[in-house]
Amino acid sequence: MDVRQKRNEALGKRVVKALESRNMEAYYAASKEEAVKKALELIPEGSSVNMGGSASVREVGLLDAVSSGNYEFYDRDKAATPEEKNEIALKAFTCDWFLGSVNAMSEDGVFVNIDGNANRVAAYAFGPKNVLLIVGMNKVVKTEEDAMHRARNEAAPINTQRFGIDTPCVKNGSCFDCKSPDCICCQILVTRFSRIPKRFKIILVDDVLGF
Repeated sequence: MDVRQKRNEALGKRVVKALESRNMEAYYAASKEEAVKKALELIPEGSSVNMGGSASVREVGLLDAVSSGNYEFYDRDKAATPEEKNEIALKAFTCDWFLGSVNAMSEDGVFVNIDGNANRVAAYAFGPKNVLLIVGMNKVVKTEEDAMHRARNEAAPINTQRFGIDTPCVKNGSCFDCKSPDCICCQILVTRFSRIPKRFKIILVDDVLGF
């Protein structure tokens, strides 16, 4: 184990305890493979599963595992029309499991998510029976204020760039608090506690995942 792994493991275990204190279920995985194994242990076969556009879920291999496994997976990428895609998105509110990540998380277990269409943050806040989040240690920052800063000035500009959206942050690399028609910072969700015990399952991964 190198020094970076030691540091991430020590911090990860502390963040796990912080998340548990917030009525959530949390785990630390030393690799992508370990993260997928834990996720599949948590999701019973036959479950209905939905997700947004999470890069982290794709990067660890969980999307491939679920889409090829014995699950009722609602895949919006296979929608033939915008209307069908919207119908699949709406199924998030009644599914057994919603998969995703965070834009940033503080060391004391508060996480921040930003959305344009808000389907992801809406599902995090209410609806699906379980929300399973795959979070690379690159997204863990010191404080809630730092998490908001990362979400708006790192995650949001990168996401607008990858979607080819025309906003000031695409051209300048950080948030300008814009009111652009293409703005993706329309809804900002800060999650600090789960009223439903263990509805949130978070798997921290010793890897650089997502944006």
